[in-house]
Amino acid sequence: MKYSQGLAPVKLPNAHATMTPVHPSPPETTRPPLTAIQWTICAIAAIGFLFDSYELLMMPLVIRPALVELLGVPPTSPEINNWSGLLLSTPAIAGGLFGLLGGYFTDLFGRRRVLVWSILLYAGAALGSGFSSSVQELLFWRCCAFVGVCVEFVAAVAWLAELFPIARQREAIIGYTQAFGSVGGVLVTAAYYLIVTYGDALPAIHGAHAPWRYMLVSGLVPAIPLILVRPLLPESPAWERARRAGTLSRPSIAELFRPAYRKTTLVTTLLMACGYAVAYGAIQQTPRITPGLAEVRVLPPAMVEKAVSTVQSFHETGGLVGRILLAILAVRIVGRRRLLRMFQVPGLIVVPFAFLFAAVTDVTLLRWAIFCVGVCTIGQFSFWGNYLPRVFPTHLRGTGESFAANIGGRMIGTSAALITTQLANAMGGGSPATNLAYAAGFVATGAYVIGVIASSWLPEPAGEDLPA
Repeated sequence: MKYSQGLAPVKLPNAHATMTPVHPSPPETTRPPLTAIQWTICAIAAIGFLFDSYELLMMPLVIRPALVELLGVPPTSPEINNWSGLLLSTPAIAGGLFGLLGGYFTDLFGRRRVLVWSILLYAGAALGSGFSSSVQELLFWRCCAFVGVCVEFVAAVAWLAELFPIARQREAIIGYTQAFGSVGGVLVTAAYYLIVTYGDALPAIHGAHAPWRYMLVSGLVPAIPLILVRPLLPESPAWERARRAGTLSRPSIAELFRPAYRKTTLVTTLLMACGYAVAYGAIQQTPRITPGLAEVRVLPPAMVEKAVSTVQSFHETGGLVGRILLAILAVRIVGRRRLLRMFQVPGLIVVPFAFLFAAVTDVTLLRWAIFCVGVCTIGQFSFWGNYLPRVFPTHLRGTGESFAANIGGRMIGTSAALITTQLANAMGGGSPATNLAYAAGFVATGAYVIGVIASSWLPEPAGEDLPA
């Protein structure tokens, strides 16, 4: 793969002039087909994004039976609710804090090295989670898993962006490989079904065949090809070239708030917080909202669970469609603000409809509404993988991406779940499910309003090429 040399510094018409010199893409007419090693890189990146979602989304499926066994209490015990909150919120906080440190290490020690260690961390955490003998031990391993996933995402995006210097090729590859994140959501549901159905044929863990343990251990399976192949793949050429030339500046979190990058840092952090607020404050509340619909309440318990999983599958499918749509549009629409608003504006319409009307009216209507919410919201998550590498220079790329994704998204944004539940508790006059639906609608609509307004200040990248 041939990489062009950096150009002399040029004056840019905006605050990102300090990012020059840049490494320009070869002309599109000379774009070569992908080589075997590049196809391997794409495949491994796709598996990595798939595993990220798989690892994060399995916990809601197994948290109840895991806590019943580890705490030794009935499913109705208040301890279940208390520990559920800790198991869902504490790992996100740990992932955000240590994920930021991981982004710094990505810029300091290289993309590939941090990627390998992050994979080893969450592979080991997946194994440890399944063999936990106490709830405290499970919490520790889940925090480790979140840290690994948060670091892996940032390092993988920077690595991919710098391995493919041709702009349109880079945008397409990052977009399509990120789409596998939604495949992970679909796969985790299928894996749990198979484990529940055939788990008795597996070796016992702690003398029993508990599906929740097998499910947590299954997180090790997608990590195996990553552990075997990623250490053999090349380091980022942009990072390695700067390191060898002695021009790689030391990364600094404080530099993100200097005039050249302050606006980019603050706006991207706020926008990612809005996206995660919709996901955690509304979408993830849907499994608790669906059983409250009149036509679902009268069903037997098994059919209620089927209705919940069907609505969830519509959301996951919508997310996959949104990510694919982003990958298609990313190479066709030049303006990044315009691209983002193509998901934000429809979302601002469909989110209040989904949670303030469909979620309290009809389950079929809710399925299709939540599908559209998935398209608009999850598609935005892929947007950031394409956008962030283009607004931070090589020595700050991992740090800048990590601050926006981990501080904005995983720490600030996920707190919307607490806001939604507290707001639902404060409402009166309706059933718990109805109150939760209205609270989710208000929180998600507010997040979309803030996001649409804040996108007006989103800086356009200086050009198609990555800043050096």
